[in-house]
Amino acid sequence: MRILAIADQESPYYWDHFEKSKLEGIDLIISCGDLDPRYLSFLATFTSAPVLYVHGNHDMKYDTISPDGCICIDDDIYVYQGVRILGLGGSMRYKPGDYQYTEREMKKRIRKLWFKLFKRQGFDILVTHAPAYQLNDGRDLPHQGFRTFIKLIDKYNPRLFLHGHVHLSYGRNHKRYDKYQNTHVINAYERCVFDYEDENLQEHVR
Repeated sequence: MRILAIADQESPYYWDHFEKSKLEGIDLIISCGDLDPRYLSFLATFTSAPVLYVHGNHDMKYDTISPDGCICIDDDIYVYQGVRILGLGGSMRYKPGDYQYTEREMKKRIRKLWFKLFKRQGFDILVTHAPAYQLNDGRDLPHQGFRTFIKLIDKYNPRLFLHGHVHLSYGRNHKRYDKYQNTHVINAYERCVFDYEDENLQEHVR
């Protein structure tokens, strides 16, 4: 299954210089947040692949402009071609506003998912906006990751962890690819295409 992961910045490759052929072969599109909802609708218009998304901390506009043809997976497990995808959007709370959470609030969200996790017997892909604590996150509070994501990965051992929020353009040595135990960690900033079944993701993710 070929996946296009996107986050944080609308890619000129699609948004400004679009050709329908650029989405050929893509089976699933996953947004990790902080993207213009019209951009998601635009992509959904030109592909038959599902477009899934979680909210970023700057996505208040989604409350008035819904990304047409797309599926919100926040606080849910979406199953596609047998792959279980868990969504947990938002960032660490650093000021008043929607889609920001304290560590305690994020733990509470996860606890509320216990029945869905039990029913689906876990998940294969974790999709978030914020990274996990000390796993490609920032040291400042706005870009600090959640400790509870590490505990979630430890417990369910997903194949993939996709996140955004920490821009590769920040110049802080943030990585596109990392690995935590058996879980491949991918920063979806702007765009990243990869195969779910790829056994050599580290070599192919750029």
